[in-house]
Amino acid sequence: MYSENWLALIIGNSRLHWGWFEGKTLCHTWNTERLPKSFVYELSQCRNLNEILNSLSLTPHNPHTKHTPEVPIPLLFASVVPSQTALWLTYPNVRVITLDEIPLQAMYPTLGIDRALALWGAGITWGFPMLVIDAGTALTFTGADANQNLVGGAILPGLGLQIATLNQKTGQLPNVELPEDLPQRFAVNTPEAIQSGVIYSLLAAIKDFVEAWWQLFPQSKIAITGGDRTLLVNYLQSHLPQIAVHIVVEPNLGFWGMREIVASC
Repeated sequence: MYSENWLALIIGNSRLHWGWFEGKTLCHTWNTERLPKSFVYELSQCRNLNEILNSLSLTPHNPHTKHTPEVPIPLLFASVVPSQTALWLTYPNVRVITLDEIPLQAMYPTLGIDRALALWGAGITWGFPMLVIDAGTALTFTGADANQNLVGGAILPGLGLQIATLNQKTGQLPNVELPEDLPQRFAVNTPEAIQSGVIYSLLAAIKDFVEAWWQLFPQSKIAITGGDRTLLVNYLQSHLPQIAVHIVVEPNLGFWGMREIVASC
């Protein structure tokens, strides 16, 4: 497949993450919300990246005038959402990446494929031991030792999920935006108190897990990925610069993991 153009899709808890590969090279990435079943057909009619991006736009078109390729663009996907898995399996030139294809050792059956791919992509790129922090809907820690054995990890609600839960599960707490800069710790109004509580508690969790990991693997590299990575790194640089300086920021670790799986075929 490395001689071809191919499309990568990682289905996360909240969004679809897309990558366009030309052989080994990841040329373009983008994110979308969940897409309707009709888009699976639309995608099967596309011949190149521009047509894919046009199909995602709101520009109306007549499907009967579109060129039908003899073989649709290859689509490789990994999913943590079973209903979405079933939807995308209807694409006519598809391959689903499964956990047993990732060469990490000692994985447990319910490990998220997105976590495993990100860890594999980071470890192959920068070496093992490796700890990956994924700052998505959930904040996850996933680590492997020098022998590529899964050590384990943890899952907790991410920044946005914590704030949304406070709003949805209480009577009067508002839904607030996350600030670009670290807020003051002791707030004097409710929105800033929510920001402070969520952000500082998450930073404390990151500090605790990173320091515990370094006790096990003092020379290990650490990478962060996910939609909230930039915000969290900004906060870490302000509050915990001694940790932030050692963290590599890379949004495409999952796609790198998929590329390595394809390379091994």
